[in-house]
Amino acid sequence: MSTYQFNYLDQLESESIYILREVAGQFERPALLFSGGKDSIVLAHLASKAFRHGKIPFTFVHIDTGHNFPEVLHFRDKLVNQLEVDLVVRQVEDTIKTRKLTEPKGKFPSRNWLQTFTLLDTIEEFEFDACIGGARRDEEKARAKERIFSVRDEFGQWDPKLQRPELWNIFNGRIHKGENVRVFPISNWTELDIWNYIRREEIELPSIYFSHEREVVDLNGQWIANSPFAELESDDIITTKKIRYRTVGDMTCTAAVESDANTIDGVIDEILATRISERGETRIDDRVTEAAMEDRKKGGYF
Repeated sequence: MSTYQFNYLDQLESESIYILREVAGQFERPALLFSGGKDSIVLAHLASKAFRHGKIPFTFVHIDTGHNFPEVLHFRDKLVNQLEVDLVVRQVEDTIKTRKLTEPKGKFPSRNWLQTFTLLDTIEEFEFDACIGGARRDEEKARAKERIFSVRDEFGQWDPKLQRPELWNIFNGRIHKGENVRVFPISNWTELDIWNYIRREEIELPSIYFSHEREVVDLNGQWIANSPFAELESDDIITTKKIRYRTVGDMTCTAAVESDANTIDGVIDEILATRISERGETRIDDRVTEAAMEDRKKGGYF
């Protein structure tokens, strides 16, 4: 690794730790949204560095669609135990029953968009005034419009036209009663930065980020896991492919990529060669409309 790259990762790390400490200093009931994916794992690692001489001052929150990869849930529980942090898990399925929401239908019935209701209910239940997440600006167009401190109104909604200026790394966390702030400490990182940092810090990840064999089904040229949640048709062909995941989430809307990369170096080589963002290549629900992500964010999605 070059000296320049090492210093650049130091700069990113320093900025993120500063943001995490700002959250701890400015808010009374902050939470860290933790999915068990690589970005939230890096956030957890940064938090452990930021508060290495004491307990991490954030409650970890997982909004569980019920359609998660088992490997990720196992890793989530393992890491939470290692860090000795409090974990709150809230199920989308419970929200569907409580709010009498319509369960998604179709071959791959994703519950991703329903996470918004569960998240907003959880924020209200615990009165969280700040929610830290692992979104990055390079993921998707709507993500690029976010500030690092992004204010949501009393209904949990986001207005991209009402963003606060953030000059000289000064972050304004002042909010009115009922409002909350979504905080993105790794907003200035890229997917490649994340993987280079994982390599440097020797951070452990769930196995699905590396090449493995899995039963998948072809959906318009994308490989979706054959899971208990899929409602396959008689002409669907289940095949075993050597794949890995660039991002993790709901099994019904997260596509795999064919890959032989079973090491961090191998993954980094593949990222260097690709021209498509991870969400652009692997998240089916982001392809519903051009503004799919932005519409969900306006409604309260992270």
